[in-house]
Amino acid sequence: MDFKNKIALVTGSSRGIGKAIACDLASHGAHVVINYSSNETAANAVKNEITHKGGSCEIRGFDVSSFNSVSGEIDDVVKEHGKLDFLVNNAGITRDTLLMRMKEEDWDAVMNTNLKGVFNCSKAVSRYMIKQKGGSIVNITSVVGEMGNPGQSNYSATKAGIIGFTKYIARELASRGITVNCVAPGFIETDITDVLPDNVKKMYKQQIPLGRFGSPEDISNVVSFLLSDKASYITGEVVRVNGGLYT
Repeated sequence: MDFKNKIALVTGSSRGIGKAIACDLASHGAHVVINYSSNETAANAVKNEITHKGGSCEIRGFDVSSFNSVSGEIDDVVKEHGKLDFLVNNAGITRDTLLMRMKEEDWDAVMNTNLKGVFNCSKAVSRYMIKQKGGSIVNITSVVGEMGNPGQSNYSATKAGIIGFTKYIARELASRGITVNCVAPGFIETDITDVLPDNVKKMYKQQIPLGRFGSPEDISNVVSFLLSDKASYITGEVVRVNGGLYT
C-alpha cells in the first residue's frame, strides 16, 4: 500500500489501537495527524516513534465530543495541508458498571465521546471530502456493539450506534466517491485488557475460537486495507476482527 501524499487524521491515537493505526499509516507514507484529548506526553511519544522511523506526523489535542473544537482543528489541518484524505474515528472511553448502578453522567460521557465524537468528526471532514470528490472514513466499533456485554450498556450502545451511523453515511457519501466502513475488534491486547484479572482473561480466551487476544496491529492492518485503493469498492461494511468470538 502506498499512502504517499495522503493526509490522515486518527482520533484517540496516543495509545493502543489508535497508536497502531497511526504508526501503520505513517509507515506506508501518509502524513498522520495524531489526536489526543488529555495525554500530550503519550501523543509526543507516538510522534517521536513515527519520526524516528522516517515517517511524517503532527499532534493535535482536542476533545472529539466538542463540535466547535473538532471543526476548528480540521479547518486548520486542511488550511495547512490543502486536503484531508482519511479519517479514522477511533477515540473512545469506558465507564463500566451494571445498568442499575450507572450514573447519568457516565452514560452521557461515553455517548458524547464514542458516538457524538464520530458524528462531529465525520460531519466536519465530509464537507471537505465532498469538495475533493473523494476520501475514506473508517470507524472503530466493537464486538460488543453486536453481541453486547454485561456492565457495558453505555459502551455497547455507542458501538452499536456507530455501526448504524456507518451504514447510513456510506450510502449518503458514496455518490461523492467517499467510502465509509467500520472495523469491529474483539478482545485486543491494550491497557484496557491489561488490567483484567488473569482468571477473567483465561475465561474470555476460552470463548475465542483462536484462543488468544488480538494485537493492535491486527486491527491496524485491516484499517489500512480499507483506506487503500485495494478496498475502493467496499463501503458500508462491518469487518469483524475478533478471533471468531462473534461471526
